[in-house]
Amino acid sequence: MARPAPCEIEEDTIAVPSAVRFPVELTPPEGFDPARLVTWPRVEGRLEWVEGRLLYMPPCGGLQQGTVTDLVAVLAAWVRSHPEFFVGTNEAGMLLGSNTRGADGAIWRRAELGPIHAGLPRVPPVLAAEVAGRDEGKTQLREKARWYLDEGVAVVWVLLPREREVLVITRAGESRHRLGERLPPDPHVPDLVPSVDELFTQISGERS
Repeated sequence: MARPAPCEIEEDTIAVPSAVRFPVELTPPEGFDPARLVTWPRVEGRLEWVEGRLLYMPPCGGLQQGTVTDLVAVLAAWVRSHPEFFVGTNEAGMLLGSNTRGADGAIWRRAELGPIHAGLPRVPPVLAAEVAGRDEGKTQLREKARWYLDEGVAVVWVLLPREREVLVITRAGESRHRLGERLPPDPHVPDLVPSVDELFTQISGERS
């Protein structure tokens, strides 16, 4: 789960060498508690706590940024007419089991989520969405999708900016959707059937 990056690098920012393979495992600082956001270290990037390891990913590039923005726009527009749900983004954090992870976008049922507070949700969202980037591609995100499903998430979207495609992954299997198509309906997120084009509006026409 990522902490918001400060505008300027602070004294306690952890420096990570550039010539490394991500994600990088960091040594948790003294007093670290994955359930308490205030104890997470400050980094210029993204963090998750997975199977007892603090994992770091660098900030994302343009294709990934633009696609996340389009994803958020789609989810925000949908939730206005479905107030019984709650949409999270900005590496939406969740503490499921012993792991703390963050999604590019997620949807919870408000009745299951309970009152909104500053801490991490401890119930699975009904939908989790991830956008592939330079350091986290299809293979890694398929693995993360399996983790989501094992933790009770009903449906996972994996957005692939370079291909302009979306993988929809559920316990029933996986389907791939291209420009000109719509994502399939799912009863867990009623009426959420965006076109693939909507999810890649900002990068439409850009070269990979």
